[in-house]
Amino acid sequence: MAEPKRIVLGNGKVRYRVVVDAGRDENGKRIQITITEDKKKDCEVERDRILAQRSAGTLISPNKITLGEWIEQWLEYKRRDVEETTIRTYRLALVHVIDRIGHIRLQELTEDQIQDCIDEIVAAGRRKGGAPGTRLAVSTVEGILTRLKEALGRAVVRKLIAVNPAQYVRVSLADKKADKRARTRVEPWTVAEVQTFVRGIAEDRLFAPLLLSLMGLRPAEVCGQRWTDIDLQDGILSITITRTMVGNHRVLEKDTKTASGERSLPLPRAPWEALRRLRAQQAAEKLAMGEGYTDSGYVVVNELGVPLNTRQLREHAYQLMAQLDLRRVRLYDARHAVLKALALSGVPDVVLAAWAGHTNAAFTKRKYVSIEAEDMRAAAEALDVFHGGERKALM
Repeated sequence: MAEPKRIVLGNGKVRYRVVVDAGRDENGKRIQITITEDKKKDCEVERDRILAQRSAGTLISPNKITLGEWIEQWLEYKRRDVEETTIRTYRLALVHVIDRIGHIRLQELTEDQIQDCIDEIVAAGRRKGGAPGTRLAVSTVEGILTRLKEALGRAVVRKLIAVNPAQYVRVSLADKKADKRARTRVEPWTVAEVQTFVRGIAEDRLFAPLLLSLMGLRPAEVCGQRWTDIDLQDGILSITITRTMVGNHRVLEKDTKTASGERSLPLPRAPWEALRRLRAQQAAEKLAMGEGYTDSGYVVVNELGVPLNTRQLREHAYQLMAQLDLRRVRLYDARHAVLKALALSGVPDVVLAAWAGHTNAAFTKRKYVSIEAEDMRAAAEALDVFHGGERKALM
């Protein structure tokens, strides 16, 4: 065991120094920690602490890695577990953190610094869409914080830091209340609006794909449908791949996001019949175009057979909504209306989750099934009976 050495500084002051072997880093490089104290005893205590932690496997060796550098390493690590589109989403979220505190050394990062960063992002984190530098949605900031906590948690596992300084950081209650007051939540379509849309687009060339959105498929799942995935004889639709957008300009074809996302669904009568008609129409278009037709095998294509992406499908749907004078909602929000309708009709939770492509029924209901006042009308009618009378129309 190395013993502290007596050192006399230029000004005559006496100090004690010892170099401790702290093992090797992940690249096999030897780690040495230099301890300098005013008293020999203090030097020995610190030496013994380091050696004990090394023996127990809990030693945190000094390093100069910054938060920004570690986030980049963590993103590379996450590539093992998530899709390219998800990595891009993580990177865009964490750029807020990197810009503000990415320069701080990981081992010097404090809870207060992270809390101040999160408060600032809420207050002035908007980069595009609206006025840059204004408030960012609390839900977005909470997503940023979730990713940051995960990245720092990994740093704890790798023994770069002893504890996660973001563990107890939260978006303030005041910010949550301000966000709730400032933001108007866009409600999914009502049953009446869905029916108006369906009737109004019956003659549209993309009627069948839009009906797939109205049976709960994600836009990327709709655009990923191939004719080989659809059994028009028995009315079964299989979801095996998706065609999503990266940065709203590049198409990425990939497997479903999760294992539960790969599923087979029975076709309701309307989409089933619409798909039959679309199949026949595409056969006629192919015959008419001859060699000019692109036989891609996808369901959602233009008149030349070229596959459409989610942006094109979305913009087409928006045009139809405008023509029908309907509220403009995202195609993805149609999922909410569909799953809510299924839940209220009594579809068992396990079937609801499987239809949505989830593993957790509680998540499906929490995220997609919001109950409004009109949805509880039956409860009011039941109370009329409970109160001893029949419900009568009020004038």
